Amino acid sequence: MNKAVFLDRDGVINRKAPEGDYVVRWDEFELLPGVAEAIRVLNRAAYQVIVVTNQRAVAKNRIALPELEDLHRKLVAKMAELGGVIDGIYFCPHDLESNCECRKPKPGMLLRALEEFQIDPKVSWMVGDSAVDIQAGRSSGCRTALITTSSSPTDGKFGADMLARDLYQAVQMILKADTAARDSRPF
Repeated sequence: MNKAVFLDRDGVINRKAPEGDYVVRWDEFELLPGVAEAIRVLNRAAYQVIVVTNQRAVAKNRIALPELEDLHRKLVAKMAELGGVIDGIYFCPHDLESNCECRKPKPGMLLRALEEFQIDPKVSWMVGDSAVDIQAGRSSGCRTALITTSSSPTDGKFGADMLARDLYQAVQMILKADTAARDSRPF
């Protein structure tokens, strides 16, 4: 079985659009600081890197599926150019009211990736910036890391296993936690 770090997209990999708006063009896609390095570190540590993202903009006709898929191809290419590998991107194109199984907080995207990539959720992580990301990660059996700007250890934690200020810090904490867990196992 493989191990993975699942990443939400907006707010974890790239800067979020203002409330009520969406990132729908590549020229609006701004990678956050440290993201490329964090993904390279995960690649070197043999984690699969898989993006799982709600993309309600499709349901709202703000972006067509082919355009979203093109934007994701450009993200994968940009990451490769920066020396990192994104192994897969799963997205939910549905609106809030659709009651689909793929829209976070439901774990459908993660469960599909767990099966398709033969990933063990017990040694995998979901990194997100919202309650729905943490809930989806926990529901799929993964440990969770919340990207937050809150300085309070409990404010807005949503039951996450750890809090980090950005993806790079989350990755450092994940590697440290996994090393400690591995080192504490009896022979």
